[in-house]
This record gives sequence, C-alpha cells and structure tokens, in this order.
Amino acid sequence: MSHDEYFSVHYDLTVNIEPLAMDAILPNMETFEREIPTPFRVAQECSSIDDLSENELSFLKLDDGKRLANYLKNQNQKLNLLLSYLLIQQDDEAYRYKTSSFGASKFTFESKHALHLDQKAKVKLFLEHPPSAIYCYARVTQCTETETGYSIEMAYELLRDIDQDLLIKAALFQQQKVLKLRAQERNLT
Repeated sequence: MSHDEYFSVHYDLTVNIEPLAMDAILPNMETFEREIPTPFRVAQECSSIDDLSENELSFLKLDDGKRLANYLKNQNQKLNLLLSYLLIQQDDEAYRYKTSSFGASKFTFESKHALHLDQKAKVKLFLEHPPSAIYCYARVTQCTETETGYSIEMAYELLRDIDQDLLIKAALFQQQKVLKLRAQERNLT
C-alpha cells in the first residue's frame, strides 16, 4: 500500500511508539492478531456494533421512538466512557507522543529523538471518535530535523483492515469538524 493512498488530517491523537531494533522482523499476521491486547479487540467490536446501532436508531427517530432513541444513545455514551477508561490503561507514558497528523496509511509526530529511516515500531493509536484504539506496527518513512527536535512520519506495516476502516472514520470525523467550523466562520462574516 502506498503511504499516500489515503488523506491525512492535522490532529493530535495520543499515540504510543515503541521503537524496535533495526534488524527486527515483524510477526506474521496470525501471530500479530494473537498479540493484540484484549481491550483493543473489545474497542473495535464496540465500534462495529455502534455503526449497526446508528442505522437502527435512525429508524426510531422517524417514528414516535425519539425518547427510546435518546435513551439508547445515552446508554451508548456511558459504555463509551467506560471503554475509554479501559483503553487509557493501555497508554504507556514512557512511549507517549501526540500526532501532528494521521490518516489510514500514515501518521506524523514530533520527537526529541531521531528514528532511523525504515526503523520499525510497535504502535498504539488512541482514537477519540469513534472511541477506540488501534494496535499495529509501523515503519519510519521520513525523519526531518526541526527547531525543537524531529518530525517523524510513519507508514503502517501491520494493520488489520478493520482498524484501517476505523482510521478512515476518525480522519473523516476530524475533517468534518474542520469543514463545519469553516462554514460557521463564513456565515459570521
């Protein structure tokens, strides 16, 4: 997959990046799937169920079921809060960074330390919307010195298709927020 295949948005997601040795060999897909922490699997499943529930709730809104739809949305928000709490326990401060941009094929972040071109890393991305987290492996595709350290771009090397879909949704959500803000600013002027 080309790392320019999907668009990226500027946004600061929390990310854990655990660099691997330069000669590290990534696991095969079966081993990779087994090493994904349980909370990450649960979060992905919840996100999939949320998508199905949204479609069902849209029918309730058309009928006289608005109160039921609101109740179910509130219950879902409570579950998402609990899920977020569970996922944040997987965040390791020693490897924590903030992305400057992310998308479904790559992300960038700022670091005080350089990484080598093609160096691989174990990565955990913590998404806000949909509330989820992604466990994957990525490879350094650029490392540029800046005034405060280094801007590092990483392309995903081992990433489940379902997690790539979550990244697409998260990027689209952030892009929609930016477009709505711009539209509101235009309407004010």
